[in-house]
Amino acid sequence: MQHKRVLMTVSSDLATDNRVDRSCTLLTELGYNVFLIGRVKKDSPEMPQRSYGFKRMKLLFEKGALFYAVLNFRLFIELLFTRIDYLFANDLDTLPAAYLISKLKRVPLIYDSHELFTEVPELVERPNIQKIWLQIEKWIFPKLKFAITVNESIARIFEEKYKVKVAVVRNVPIRIADIKPLNKAELGLAVETKMLIIQGSGLNVDRGIEETVLAMEHIQNAVLFLVGSGDVIPKVKKMVLEKGLSHKVRFVDRLPYREMLRYTASADLGLALDKPLSLNYALALPNKVFDYLQASTPIIASPLKEIERIIVQYNCGTVIQKVDPIEIAAHINALFDNTSLLETYKHNCLKAAETEHWGKDAKILERVILTAFPKH
Repeated sequence: MQHKRVLMTVSSDLATDNRVDRSCTLLTELGYNVFLIGRVKKDSPEMPQRSYGFKRMKLLFEKGALFYAVLNFRLFIELLFTRIDYLFANDLDTLPAAYLISKLKRVPLIYDSHELFTEVPELVERPNIQKIWLQIEKWIFPKLKFAITVNESIARIFEEKYKVKVAVVRNVPIRIADIKPLNKAELGLAVETKMLIIQGSGLNVDRGIEETVLAMEHIQNAVLFLVGSGDVIPKVKKMVLEKGLSHKVRFVDRLPYREMLRYTASADLGLALDKPLSLNYALALPNKVFDYLQASTPIIASPLKEIERIIVQYNCGTVIQKVDPIEIAAHINALFDNTSLLETYKHNCLKAAETEHWGKDAKILERVILTAFPKH
């Protein structure tokens, strides 16, 4: 019997988007023939071995209005001339092409909204472009039969706005119980030196990274590791040189997920200091929060609703009220001075990791998939 073919669309880098990989892998495990279509950028890493097929399109533009136009045109053409039984679109920027094809070919569509796309800072600062995306969302979303998103807050917004039921599938990692931390010698640190980490593929502006670097001037006997990539890195590298902080801030390029987690598990504290400067950021629940839990790394976070909910529920870290270098330094120094509290947080991270992992959310996604995509 021929397996039903699911075409998945995404605009992010196929090699590093763990949410998309988890969805594709689950579809494959459920017996579907999965093919992922996305893009390749100039600095994209090699594609790891996957259990499903994929194609990385090289586009003329990498950002801006022309990028989105070309992306959807190319996706439309690819999907038009490909055998499809089902479609799975990730984020609003690939939804127009996927939705049109789902109507033309009369195939079911699942939509996964990774964020509140119309409220990202890049669009909030460009209201005319934001209006276009809002119109696209208003046109398509009420017609969707199957939609998922990353947390309860965003789901409620979509449900109230468009009267569509939205399932919540969070950005939780696969449970990894055998993470082997790097030792201080491998990290190039003295035994007594504390380690801080901010990690991920979204080391971007307004994530509290600049403030944390400045806070390092007031934190003794500690080194901050910035592990990953993002648009703030060039600015921060310049800042580190200007402030003479090269001995207190280390940069580690983007790594395969399991390798990154070795750094995470080595850290004494993991920072998640995203600023609520847009509604999308205010409702964010970043992957790194769950990575910190899996690595048993206590968390210092900004007061974002969804992050604070996790920290309060498990007592696995502390929330600061203002993303400010002095306040960040004060909280870090206080925790480093309170080793028993730090150990309590570490233990509670470990307990949280036993339940806050992909196994639970995969069951929710599985129910949506099997409802939307009949296997016979």
